[in-house]
Amino acid sequence: MTDQAARVSADDRLDIHDVERRVKAIFIGSVGNLVEWYDFYAYTAFALYFAPAFFPNSDPVVQQLNAAVLFAATFLMRPLGGWLFGYIADHYGRRLSLTLSVVCMCFGSLIIAVTPTYASIGLAAPAILALARVIEGLSLGGEYGASATYLSEVADAKHRGFYSSFQYVTLIGGQLTAIIVLLLLQKVFLTPAELKAWGWRIPFVIGAMLAIFAAVMRRNLHET
Repeated sequence: MTDQAARVSADDRLDIHDVERRVKAIFIGSVGNLVEWYDFYAYTAFALYFAPAFFPNSDPVVQQLNAAVLFAATFLMRPLGGWLFGYIADHYGRRLSLTLSVVCMCFGSLIIAVTPTYASIGLAAPAILALARVIEGLSLGGEYGASATYLSEVADAKHRGFYSSFQYVTLIGGQLTAIIVLLLLQKVFLTPAELKAWGWRIPFVIGAMLAIFAAVMRRNLHET
């Protein structure tokens, strides 16, 4: 009876260790997904403030339409990103694919944060902005498929649906985070004039820093 109890206790420890490993992997994968979606939607949340800096036009509607065109263009890049990072995930591992995708998102956000305005460098400003959004579109397309695959693979057989659901939870979480950052800057920290002058760069700096944090965490991600 004592030997049986010892075996049960050992099995419990193994189960607990396995659960901890899976939860850690889910957390790291999900946090990276949240960061990517935050970076992606920070663009739309703050377009009202940065559009005049890149598209100098007397009509605010035209400025917003120009910004919206670049936002739409990123959706065209997402299928390509899904294919590219899916290939990397299958041939070189999920961890590498997920880490590269969040690094690319960091690079895209950082480009937007530091790009000079149209008044400083002319047409190069919207061109660089477009390049940054292309990179972000590729990144998000790669993240979406690779993270869904990873979450389902790291889950145990009885909880694949539950574990995989965190992809959509963090998707919405990223959008909400972008809105919260917008509200905090609008209502607490900056004036509308400050937001339009330079404050719109802050959310992209935050996004780049969060992406670096997620990339560092993903370096130790459990490989499936």
